[in-house]
Amino acid sequence: MRSPSSCKAKPVQDFLPFAPVAVGSDPDHAAAGLGTLIGLARRRVPRAAMETLSDSAITTAQGVVGDYRGKAKPDGRVTRRQVSLLRREDWTLAEAELACALQWTHRRANLFVEGLDLPRVAGTIVAIGDVRLAVSGECDPCRRMDEQHPGLWPALVPDWRGGYLMTVIAGGHVRLGDAVRTL
Repeated sequence: MRSPSSCKAKPVQDFLPFAPVAVGSDPDHAAAGLGTLIGLARRRVPRAAMETLSDSAITTAQGVVGDYRGKAKPDGRVTRRQVSLLRREDWTLAEAELACALQWTHRRANLFVEGLDLPRVAGTIVAIGDVRLAVSGECDPCRRMDEQHPGLWPALVPDWRGGYLMTVIAGGHVRLGDAVRTL
């Protein structure tokens, strides 16, 4: 385990410097057994810095609009990784293992949620407003995570800490602070 003093997290470079990286969870959502969308991001091309957003459209043809990963193939097929979702609770466990606080965008996920009890089962449906996402599998971390921060890759391996891959079943518009629930 790294000591906190040896933590040298890379700065996150946002395309929209005024956009919040994350908001706090909503106590009303927690009381109702719902999670909260606390972060939203995309990247336009591979290896680009994550761009944080306060709101975005999510569509069946593009995933998070403007994110290169979510686009449907020319023949109309969509990938298992149309949208990626990371739970704050899992990210916090990885940070604790590293003894280091990092920006959630180091994981390069699209959605950052808090308070969502999400089973690790493909086919589970997640709702954010009108948007419906189906879990297609675990978002396995890769060695590229160690480029973000040394040791991040192995810290994300256990228990789906790296997040969830999702396909879009129904599109809509999401914004930070929206309630998130499983159906």
